[in-house]
Amino acid sequence: MGKYTDAEVRNFKKITLKIAADYLGISQNAVGIGMRNNLLPIGLAIHNEEKDRRFSESWSYHIIAERLIAYNHGNISEVHVQNIEKGLDKIVEEFSSLKRELLFILSENEEVEN
Repeated sequence: MGKYTDAEVRNFKKITLKIAADYLGISQNAVGIGMRNNLLPIGLAIHNEEKDRRFSESWSYHIIAERLIAYNHGNISEVHVQNIEKGLDKIVEEFSSLKRELLFILSENEEVEN
């Protein structure tokens, strides 16, 4: 389990919790919990509201390479991060609304077909 370089982090197509943990020198749990509680400003932690029968709760993570690198070097501005977070929260909220509307339309179509 080695620490990745900045260049290696930039070249990953997807940065997993494990990669971020190895890069930062902390546990995967610490990365996940830090992101879920808005203490680790390296990307988005999205709580999946639809519960899978096998799991009591599910989270998805989107880690942004440049934010991870900036955080690791102590160069991330909290104000800048908060502005990004607000914008991303709005986007997620809009997508959730669109998803609810689509599910409603699909359920209506299903009822009409039956």
